[in-house]
Amino acid sequence: MSTTRQHQPGDRGPEPSAAGAGSSGVPGGVRSLALGSASGIVPLARDFTRQALYDWGWLPAATADRRAAAEDVLLVVSELVTNACLHAEGPEALRVGCDGKVLRLEVSDRGTGQPAPRTPHRAGRPGGHGMFIVQRLCMDWGVLRVPGAPGKTVWAELAAPS
Repeated sequence: MSTTRQHQPGDRGPEPSAAGAGSSGVPGGVRSLALGSASGIVPLARDFTRQALYDWGWLPAATADRRAAAEDVLLVVSELVTNACLHAEGPEALRVGCDGKVLRLEVSDRGTGQPAPRTPHRAGRPGGHGMFIVQRLCMDWGVLRVPGAPGKTVWAELAAPS
């Protein structure tokens, strides 16, 4: 499901809890990474997210299901950041948050476009699968815009492994 929300400053939809950040074994926190002038942005974003998953206890994964959940998160990060590179003048920032039950990814950019899965989806054709993948792997995703401000934030939420 895709949603576009207009919001006022301070209203960014459901936010992950800021409690439990760090490597104390508590599976939660919020982390941000500036991407604006970085090179190798997609691998940088994946490495940043992978480190958060290690710190929050998602990795190393004890089971195949937990490993698949972590790989899904890294794939969604790659797709969101790549889309910002290709269609939105590049990503400005990545935000990763987890409250122990839901992991939320946010990629902010300066683009004006509206991300959407291509329809009809054609599995055999190259390209155009990014938002389809996000839609399939995530519980929910959407776009946040601040009225009068440039750009947007594309967010996606995935269930934490049980």
